[in-house]
Amino acid sequence: MTVYELTAPLSGPAATSVPLLTVVDQRLKTTSLCLALAHGSRDDPEGRGGTAHLLEHLVMTCPLGDGGPELSFSEYVERRGGQANAQTGLETMLYYAQVHPDDADDVAAALLRAIFDPVLDRETLDRERAVVLQELAAAAADPSDVVQDAVLAQLFPGHPLGRPVGGEPEQLLAVTVEELTAVHRERFVKAPGALVVVGPRVPAALARIATPTAGQPVARAASVPPEPAGAGDPLPDPATAQFAWLCFGARSPQAGAPERAAFGVLTHLLGSSSSSLLYRSLRSEHGLSYSFHTWDRGYREAGAWRLLVGAEASAAPRISSLVAELLTTVAEQGPTADDFGAAVRQAEMTLILESESPLEYAKLIAERTCSAGHAWTVEDEIAELHRVTVDDVRRAAAHVRRELLLTVRSVAA
Repeated sequence: MTVYELTAPLSGPAATSVPLLTVVDQRLKTTSLCLALAHGSRDDPEGRGGTAHLLEHLVMTCPLGDGGPELSFSEYVERRGGQANAQTGLETMLYYAQVHPDDADDVAAALLRAIFDPVLDRETLDRERAVVLQELAAAAADPSDVVQDAVLAQLFPGHPLGRPVGGEPEQLLAVTVEELTAVHRERFVKAPGALVVVGPRVPAALARIATPTAGQPVARAASVPPEPAGAGDPLPDPATAQFAWLCFGARSPQAGAPERAAFGVLTHLLGSSSSSLLYRSLRSEHGLSYSFHTWDRGYREAGAWRLLVGAEASAAPRISSLVAELLTTVAEQGPTADDFGAAVRQAEMTLILESESPLEYAKLIAERTCSAGHAWTVEDEIAELHRVTVDDVRRAAAHVRRELLLTVRSVAA
């Protein structure tokens, strides 16, 4: 991977520069681009939750303008047979496209224009706000979505990380074009970021303004110390609930902390793979759940380790006990050599499989670089995984067990 600085990618009031990271593989038949910015729902203005997500929609759907075609970036890419999308997280936004290499030059220029110099207008805002409100309504009707927002609110009460990414409908209805423009100008374009290209060559539009660089290409955004976590929820009452989503959560180390790799291994030890300790206990031995998933994310101040389980409400007490018992066993005895080796290999293969899809690889590099504050490589993260020991995982399990809280959302009987 080669690192450059885009010295002057744009002109006008939103002019900025971003680091460019390139992975050139002449065997590829597509070019993937991803621009990540360290801006997310945690950066929404007070009383305007969901602004970042709404801005994401407008960036992708407003006309490109500035002498370009009167198409949105999404339509511009897809009329060429490519694909384009975006996503907003708690503290990172991704904008990405995958196109034919012959189209990469024009698409790269259009991507920069769409993100850094969008034509925000009231008509598009009203249309996309209606779409976002439909998204929120769909999420609110799905307890498995609701519980994931709820556990973050428990882990980070009163903190920007505890805000729902999509925001609140009544706050979204109050957002104006002028407010969005101010957020874009004062926060969005000033956020640290990284642009990644994975393809057979670097688009000429980027190569002309790229200067080779080294060292730390991404600044770190400011952090806010979190207050103590909440207390969690009581178990569901089988008399009033038929099905429940249980989300177990605990804070984990912040992004960039060396001990984060051990928490990643722990997610695979207690993940949805048929080889995991949780699968063998929860599904194979006791038949208590068909649907469960474990994951861990690192943020600026702290991470969030989570386990989501869907089950009949009557099974919730037993599931809660089994999760606590498994964490205690790993914390006190450690995993067996075979289970530990399988979890490390699964964590490694997850990275390798993502890196073999050009678009997913571009997204992975952009997001991790933005979070880490330096050029991220899959080789470095695999090396970190191979440095994890059984004792490291024991300490991670002890930490999660000590801080574990349970958040529940039920489906009425």
